[in-house]
Amino acid sequence: MGPEQRGQGSPVGVGEAMRALALAFTDPDQADDELQLAEQLLAGVDIRASRINAQIAALVRDAGQGGDWEDRAALLRSEISIAGLASVETTLELAVCFHHAVRGAHDELDAGIARLRRLTRSGNYAYYTDIAHFMGDRPLPHPSTARWIDGEDAVRDRWRALVAARRALALP
Repeated sequence: MGPEQRGQGSPVGVGEAMRALALAFTDPDQADDELQLAEQLLAGVDIRASRINAQIAALVRDAGQGGDWEDRAALLRSEISIAGLASVETTLELAVCFHHAVRGAHDELDAGIARLRRLTRSGNYAYYTDIAHFMGDRPLPHPSTARWIDGEDAVRDRWRALVAARRALALP
């Protein structure tokens, strides 16, 4: 009997979708396996936010690539808007910022940061805006309200390293 048959598919699938999202930033190759597992665990379970998080993880895994990336993001943006899933919307915008940072698309990154700023006005997920600035090696417009465990400089360096590593993978 699989976890979904024991009534555990939802929590396990939700966790797996989030694990896939985290790995998509740090190790896109390993994210493939996690995305497949998340899809299996979420099959037959109606948890829209987790399914969308898995789709966002796939976008993050593919960040920096051309092809249909922008179309996939636009389709997700529409689905999220219709569903009214604000927290997932901020995650998508963070993924979009990562994609643009990897591609070195400065104007698009600035537009993504502006969207994140609007989405996080209430204070929820405000640190995503800081992270987007870090990805693009942009100065923060004002001091961060986030309390970074290792300090802001270390967090900035890690996000810049993730962008640089992905940029190296995306090169032909």
